[in-house]
Amino acid sequence: MPIPSKYVHTNLIAEDWRKLASFYERLFGCVPVPPERDYRGEKLEAGSGVAGAHLTGMHLRLPGYGENGPTLEIFNYNLLEKRAATAVNRPGFGHIAFLVDDVQSARQAVLAEGGSQVGEVVTLETATGAKVTWCYVTDIEGNVIELQSWANP
Repeated sequence: MPIPSKYVHTNLIAEDWRKLASFYERLFGCVPVPPERDYRGEKLEAGSGVAGAHLTGMHLRLPGYGENGPTLEIFNYNLLEKRAATAVNRPGFGHIAFLVDDVQSARQAVLAEGGSQVGEVVTLETATGAKVTWCYVTDIEGNVIELQSWANP
């Protein structure tokens, strides 16, 4: 039996949380959800398992779901581990996806704002005959973003 639950947020740990939050606000229309967060102390250290932790950042409301929709939580720890190389096939968190009107235009906007290309724009047909046009890009810190648009048969 499933645990009663409701999706709340996805977290990204940023090297520069303000710059990364601004990227998602400008490109995807994410909206800040005050207040900014600033946590430190014994409870944060106990909960995170990071001795000496100081956590700052904010939540951004994701587009398309209204005032009570899920958020993208962008935080920075004062103590950061080394970042692994970006790879779409690495186990764990893979990507965040945004539905867009025009994948090629959205891709160009991401690249113009400092994101990077991962693959090419492609169109795949599903078993139902629907077509999805999509590509992978990264944000300015190397986190993978999928851009997609759909066409029904």
